[in-house]
Amino acid sequence: MVASFDSHLFWSALTSGPYWRGALTALELTAASLATALVIGFFVALGALSPRRSVRSISWIYNWLFRATPTLLQLYFVWDVLPTLWSGFAQSWFTPFMAAWIALSLNEAAYLSEIIRSGLMSVDPGQELAGRALGMSNRRILRRIVVPQAIRIAIPPIGNEFITLLKLTSLASIISLQELLNAANQLTAAKFQYTEPLLAALVYYLVIVSILMVIQARLERKFTFSSSRGRRVAGPSIPIVSHDAR
Repeated sequence: MVASFDSHLFWSALTSGPYWRGALTALELTAASLATALVIGFFVALGALSPRRSVRSISWIYNWLFRATPTLLQLYFVWDVLPTLWSGFAQSWFTPFMAAWIALSLNEAAYLSEIIRSGLMSVDPGQELAGRALGMSNRRILRRIVVPQAIRIAIPPIGNEFITLLKLTSLASIISLQELLNAANQLTAAKFQYTEPLLAALVYYLVIVSILMVIQARLERKFTFSSSRGRRVAGPSIPIVSHDAR
């Protein structure tokens, strides 16, 4: 079995242009989808915490729809069905990258909204009351008091979602996006060999995810240290409110 391994094919695949470009495309799609999902998920989370029942219902329906259906089905729907419903999606601008971006952003926003909602709910309600006592508006309380504290809680699960989203980009190969797995599949079809092309793709994913895990760990330590330091400096009384009120 070892003798049949083509090391030349493996190393040529590992250093080839299609693999590099596929990895960059996967990272670009991941970053774009996560950034969009964070914005959508934030508003969905706020809707889930709204005192209005109708707004809470809309947020619940959104989460139910995108969490209850497979990501692969959502990709097919965006790529194949949307152009038949709206002619604008049948234009040249609607590329596989755009379709994957839309589908993955909408899908990931449903999961991030729950993470963000949990982070917002973890903040002590007394902080909000203290902000109102200082004359701060609801929007300023959210921006200056609640969100900075929620970020520290949300970083670990958001980091995990980023890594998961990176791996989900491989599903976009089914709509012909030239990402990493698609490059491996094309080389496999050309050489009629599976081990070397797929192993090279595996190495890429391992390296990228390892780097992301290191970055996530550093961010967690930074925010935990900053939060602890803020508590030590400010003393026992609602430290974050008094600091942000200035």
